[in-house]
Amino acid sequence: MVKINSPIYFPPFLNAMSNEDNRVVVTGLGIISPLGLNVATTWEALIVGKSGVDHITLFDASAFETKIAGEVKGFEASNYLSPKDVRRNDRFSQMAVAASREAVEQAGLKIDDANERDIGVVIGSGIGGLTTLFEQAKVLLDKGPDRVSPFLIPMMMPNIASAQVSIVLGTKGPNLCTASACSSSSDAVGSAFETIKRGDAKVMLTGGSEAIINPVGVSAFNALKAISTRNDEPQLASRPFDIKHDGFVIGEGAGVLVLEDLAFARERGAKILAEMLSYGASADAYHITAPLASGEGAAVAVQRALDKAGIKTTDIDYINAHGTSTPLNDKMETKAIKRVFGDYAYKIPVSSTKSMMGHLIGGAGAVEAAICVMVIQNGIIPPTINLTHPDPECDLDYVPNVARRAKVTTTLSNSFGFGGHNSTLVFREYSEE
Repeated sequence: MVKINSPIYFPPFLNAMSNEDNRVVVTGLGIISPLGLNVATTWEALIVGKSGVDHITLFDASAFETKIAGEVKGFEASNYLSPKDVRRNDRFSQMAVAASREAVEQAGLKIDDANERDIGVVIGSGIGGLTTLFEQAKVLLDKGPDRVSPFLIPMMMPNIASAQVSIVLGTKGPNLCTASACSSSSDAVGSAFETIKRGDAKVMLTGGSEAIINPVGVSAFNALKAISTRNDEPQLASRPFDIKHDGFVIGEGAGVLVLEDLAFARERGAKILAEMLSYGASADAYHITAPLASGEGAAVAVQRALDKAGIKTTDIDYINAHGTSTPLNDKMETKAIKRVFGDYAYKIPVSSTKSMMGHLIGGAGAVEAAICVMVIQNGIIPPTINLTHPDPECDLDYVPNVARRAKVTTTLSNSFGFGGHNSTLVFREYSEE
């Protein structure tokens, strides 16, 4: 291609409507999690029911009410970023870049002058660079305002993960960040999906990242009485749908999916992992932290996703639950599933992979969306571990403790966030038809 050094010249956009009616497919996955530094390691741990929760090592938590978390172990940002960029990025954006690199590599996606403006990024984060903010606040108090880093603002902004992925990989299409608490990365995937559907991009790198295991993050959630204090048994602390649940386990990590317009993916010979069918969202309009107990708000998001996908309730073969291990969420989500699916709710395998990873906050929805794709690919449903004393109000099939082989064609993933944000994603086994 001839390059013209002119500010008004742009390479041709690849945004013509395809004859596939803009179907959207998944061609790549990337995961950084408490269970592993890539998709394969994370998946292997999930299907054997391994817990990634342990005592906190990222700071001295001895004086804290909660001393456990789902930390990402062995992560070396220098494996994914230059030394300068490592210093200038918070841990959450470092992980976003790492997951994006894996997803792009799996997709076999080459980003070049011919397509860079038609590849976009949407990376969500519920909180952003809280660790950097905490560290620089200490600098301010200990050493004065003149010693605060000039990189504090760009390192703490929630959107910097999406921006950094774009900078590192060279994408010049739509680029934004979603910040809707624990729904952030599900909303990111939904936004990316709709960007492709309306023809504004052919490829979107999308997901979420969070890294808030620091003194501020843990003490703040302790103040809310939201996280588990089962410090003597960290691997048993995250227990969704179990009567002995005492709060979620704070985790960290990142997940990224490569979404593509079907015609574009076919044209470049990409391996298609699954098709994304729909995204549904709603609001509880109720409370800043507590979900609407009836499940009505969450049910609206689920039903909207099913309606937009044009499928029946009986088409869903597996639900990856938000499943936080909090009494309020677990009961609410169970009610929401029953509201939508009726008697069929008892026939759907439902599991919470947070039982093994903890709650990745803004990174959770994307990692769980990737898990839904892997369930379709592998025909194995990860379990809900630590489910030994079922809550009587949580009486669905939560795939307790042991993974299950099953033919899974269509999956649904739920995410619900502080503020009453509800988000649902639907994926299906890819078919030429």
